[in-house]
Amino acid sequence: MSFTVGDYLAERLAGIGISHHFIVPGDYNLILLDKLQQHPSLSEVGCTNELNCSLAAEGYARANGVGACVVTFSVGGFAAFNGVGSAYAENLPVVLISGAPNSNDSGRHLLHHTLGEYSFTYQLEMAKKITCCAVAITRPGQAPALIDRAIRTALLESKPAYIEIPTNIAGEKCPRPGPISAITGRPSSDAVSLEVSVAKAVEFLATSKKPVILVGPKVRGKIARLAVIKLAEAIGCAVVPQPAAKGRFPEDHPQFAGIFWGQVSTLAADAIVNWADVLICIGTVFTDYSTVGWTAMPTIDKLEVDTNSVTVPGDSTFYSQVWLDDFLARLSETAPWNPATMVEYNRLRLDPPYERASRGVDPLTRKEIARRSQKLVSPETTVFVDTGDSWFNGIHLRLPRGAGFEIEMQWGHIGWSIPAAFGYTLAKPKRRVVIVVGDGAFQMTAQEVSQMVRWRVPIIILLMNNKGYTIEVEIHDGLYNRIQNWKYASLVQAFNGEEGGGHALSFE
Repeated sequence: MSFTVGDYLAERLAGIGISHHFIVPGDYNLILLDKLQQHPSLSEVGCTNELNCSLAAEGYARANGVGACVVTFSVGGFAAFNGVGSAYAENLPVVLISGAPNSNDSGRHLLHHTLGEYSFTYQLEMAKKITCCAVAITRPGQAPALIDRAIRTALLESKPAYIEIPTNIAGEKCPRPGPISAITGRPSSDAVSLEVSVAKAVEFLATSKKPVILVGPKVRGKIARLAVIKLAEAIGCAVVPQPAAKGRFPEDHPQFAGIFWGQVSTLAADAIVNWADVLICIGTVFTDYSTVGWTAMPTIDKLEVDTNSVTVPGDSTFYSQVWLDDFLARLSETAPWNPATMVEYNRLRLDPPYERASRGVDPLTRKEIARRSQKLVSPETTVFVDTGDSWFNGIHLRLPRGAGFEIEMQWGHIGWSIPAAFGYTLAKPKRRVVIVVGDGAFQMTAQEVSQMVRWRVPIIILLMNNKGYTIEVEIHDGLYNRIQNWKYASLVQAFNGEEGGGHALSFE
């Protein structure tokens, strides 16, 4: 049997560690889907629509390190762009693969699922704006180089990529791929830049009196997380994650001082950051959300360690090609010991308040929801909190060592958690996932619950029925924030169909 363009793509997806690819079939991608189905290491996961498909791939990438979704041209691609935007904003490598019209029709015929123009390049041009690399294969001979370029760039930059394959190209003959290391290898840190940046950082930290480590959402992988712990223990200072980085530093670690989120910080994080004179910012992202409308934007000196660059206060040099984990590992060897902020934090820290269990006649409060939700969180649990009021319900949960926490704070798409958690669970089937979501968000993507039932994944959905867009009410109220109320628990019966095993309970 001939080796084809579709086979090449399948082999590369499997080679980078993808076991599940998310799809919505359409007439321009059917031949490609046939080829992907034939690969023994790939499992096809059908989704209810292309928005959910792309968000499921985004969630899968959170657990697996990389994800992929396959859609049809225009009507599928346009809908999937929303989830690709999330992957771009959240720094996740997701490969969006789109079928396309027959390459022989370009410039000659008007076709369905297009804008009614003779040129079909518009989707590629749109994809270039929201990916780190977008390619369209117009001849079989181009496929190996273009597929490798897109995947390599996505992995290197932790951003989504776009690959477009016309329906008549997917089954054409193509060379077999070479070793996967050609596209998965990461360039080394520049040795000179690494040495100089570490020396400058040590020199700067030696002059600081009250350093605090601020952990950001770009600290995602296991190696980076362990490097942060090693540096924290080498310095001895307090460590506070940003809200989008909750769970990236162990909350049972003695140097954990809470989540820094301005006036809604946990523990004494806000007080200790305001007391500090230096922030060691590791993979941080400062936005209007993470700084509570810029009211909590730190103004003290910041040693900034980004994914592949370092900036030291007082030093006019920008050190590029210095990888975060390499820099932290070297800095840990020579960083000066300075536990001043831990001493102050222990002075400020209060004993946890007594939490009385509510009685049956008591109104249901946020505190009671948090108290009961806490019982669901174990070391084998990952919590997904959806955009909006759910952030505040989830941020105060205490995470035991091993527990995970996922949030989409940069893109902020309400409803993200439902398909994203579904995708995540397929990559981590032994973990229990708990979703905290509001009714307005749930209505955006509710269809994907049917896929949770179909795949029998261990997901618990805590749906808070506020009868509207509560977070929007707090910002600017109006009739547009009222939505049609659903009988949410009854939906599970519909999604179960004839063979499903989903269960639902409702409380008021």
